[in-house]
Amino acid sequence: MMIVFFLEDDASEAQRALIEKRLKESALVNNIRYISSEQALIRFRQNFPELQGIIENIKVNPFPSSFETNISDERIAPDTVLKFIQEMKEMRGVEDVQFNRDWVEKMQSLSRLARAIGLFLGGILALASFFIISNVIKLNVIARQSEIVILRMVGATNIFIRIPFLLEGVILGILGGLVSLALIFLLIKLFPVYLGASLGALTEIINFRYLTLSQMALLVAGGAVIGFMGSLSSLARFLKV
Repeated sequence: MMIVFFLEDDASEAQRALIEKRLKESALVNNIRYISSEQALIRFRQNFPELQGIIENIKVNPFPSSFETNISDERIAPDTVLKFIQEMKEMRGVEDVQFNRDWVEKMQSLSRLARAIGLFLGGILALASFFIISNVIKLNVIARQSEIVILRMVGATNIFIRIPFLLEGVILGILGGLVSLALIFLLIKLFPVYLGASLGALTEIINFRYLTLSQMALLVAGGAVIGFMGSLSSLARFLKV
């Protein structure tokens, strides 16, 4: 949740320093960044290259300098944030404050919805992987019935007969996780290129990042668990030893 404090064009260096000091002393905000009018103009040109003609026609820099900050804790009561914003508005040198609380709340609701949909689809894919691996192990058990009979005749134990199939399920699950990581990597690399500049200012909001090491390990481990459970389920039904 970002708050932008726009400064007056004729704000002095002392006023700017006082505003910055007040922001740093507040426990409500963090990540305080000063954006000069020149930096704001450069950002506008990068995000909206198709509108550069407008800037060239007016021949002046219409963007004021500002301080960009983030709410330190999203659980802070909105009334407390609004009171702080009102206090900052009354400071000399502050021209206006931008805080789109309603827009941020809508984005957070959309994020929660996307997360719920992701979990639902992820559950369906995990279930599908379970049944696919289970059926693969089932076919392998049927194809190796003669070998299983020979192993029984020479005194092989149940664990000895089951272990290769269990390992096969685990390996299939791990391979599935690695393939998923490769597909995610390609998607993150190619999807922004495909969209190109059509995102415009949304590039400041939408950030495509790859999984962390812990998330990658969790994905591969989850694939191994699904493979193990799928093979174990198939062995329990189709391998009577």
